Amino acid sequence: MAHKELNLLKLWLVEKKKTGKWLAEQLGKDQTTISKWCTNSNQPDIESIMRTAKLLAVDINDLLISNNVE
Repeated sequence: MAHKELNLLKLWLVEKKKTGKWLAEQLGKDQTTISKWCTNSNQPDIESIMRTAKLLAVDINDLLISNNVE
């Protein structure tokens, strides 16, 4: 696992020009929770992943599966 630090949520937030604070507000979550998701300290439940995908207008697989193969 050479890319253990890779976090797709963090990448998509940057790509969509959104912040963790924005996502926290949209999901009704604490900013600390989102921060933990973005640092892989904790993982979101499937409902939160589904809602996040809709909010970011990405396919749920884009949050779960990295297509970046090296």
